[in-house]
Amino acid sequence: MASLLISPPPLTVINASVVPLPTQDDLPCDDGMPMETLRHNFQLSLLIDALHSWLAARDNGFAGGNMFLYYSLEQVRHNPFVGPDFFVALNVPKGERKSWVVWQEGKGPDVVVELLSESTARYDKTAKKSIYASQVRTPEYYWYDPFDAKDFAGFILSNGDYRPLPVNAQGRIHSPALNLELGPWSGAYRDVTADWLRWFTPQGELLPTEAEAAQQHAEAAQQRAEAAQLRAERLAERLRQLGIEPDLL
Repeated sequence: MASLLISPPPLTVINASVVPLPTQDDLPCDDGMPMETLRHNFQLSLLIDALHSWLAARDNGFAGGNMFLYYSLEQVRHNPFVGPDFFVALNVPKGERKSWVVWQEGKGPDVVVELLSESTARYDKTAKKSIYASQVRTPEYYWYDPFDAKDFAGFILSNGDYRPLPVNAQGRIHSPALNLELGPWSGAYRDVTADWLRWFTPQGELLPTEAEAAQQHAEAAQQRAEAAQLRAERLAERLRQLGIEPDLL
C-alpha cells in the first residue's frame, strides 16, 4: 500500500512573530462553479457512496471530491486552485472537510480520479496530471469520461512521473493503494442507465452502494424467511402423514 507523507512548508516569520499556517477554516473552499453535468455529479456520488461504506468498515480513510486541495504555501499565495473530482486518503481520521490541506492532514491523497469533460479533458490529461505527479506526488491518478467509457486510464507514480497501469480483460484497473479494481459498469444509478465507473473487489465482485447493500440484506432476509416457511410446511406435511395434526401440537 503506497502512501506519502508530505512535510509541511516552514512557518512564515513576519515582524519576528511566527504566523501559523492556514487551515481549512482559513482558506477558500468554494469557487461557486457546479460540476459540468448531472451525469458528472451522479458519477462522483457513486464513487464516494460505495467507497465510503468500504472505508467505514475498515475505519481507515476518507473519500471525497469536488473540493479544493492545498499542497503548498506558494500555491496559496498565487491562488492556483486545484481540486480533484474524486480522491481517497488512507490512514486519516474520518470526518467532514471543507478542503484538503496537506500540511494540516499530514499527507496528500493516495488516489485521485478526474472526470473528464470537453472543457477539462486536455488539462486533466496534461497539466493537472503533471501537478499531481511533481508537486502533490499522488501515488495513483485516474481519468474517466462519464459519456465515453473507453476514455479511461490509470497511472502509478514511479520515480517522480506516472506510468500507465494495466487494464485487465474485464476492462478494469487494479488499484495497488486500495487493493480494489476500478472500471466501467453498465446499469442504472439514480434512474439513469449508463456506463458508470465503479469499484470492484479483487475477485470481481461489485462494491455496493449503501442502498444496494440494504437491498441485498433485505433480499437475503426474505430468502431466509421463505426457506424457513418452506421447511415448516414440509415438516407439517410429514407430521400429517404420520397421523399427527401439527396445529394441535
